[in-house]
Amino acid sequence: MKKMTCKQLGGACDIEFRANTFEEMADLSKAHGTEMFHKGDKAHLKAMEGMQELMQDEGAMAKWFGQKQQEFEALPDE
Repeated sequence: MKKMTCKQLGGACDIEFRANTFEEMADLSKAHGTEMFHKGDKAHLKAMEGMQELMQDEGAMAKWFGQKQQEFEALPDE
């Protein structure tokens, strides 16, 4: 199991997520982002704006996603 923070995944806080696969990690991050969106958390909303801009460029998004997956894979197991 590996851990990453919301900030490491493009978010706005230091909450930690733990997962066995990068796909699980992405799902946890997405669920947290959805929760923060519904709460109207300003810091997370600002981070989401940046992600939305990144998603406009398919190549840039794929590169970012690949870098985060490599970062996840390089983390030690807990």
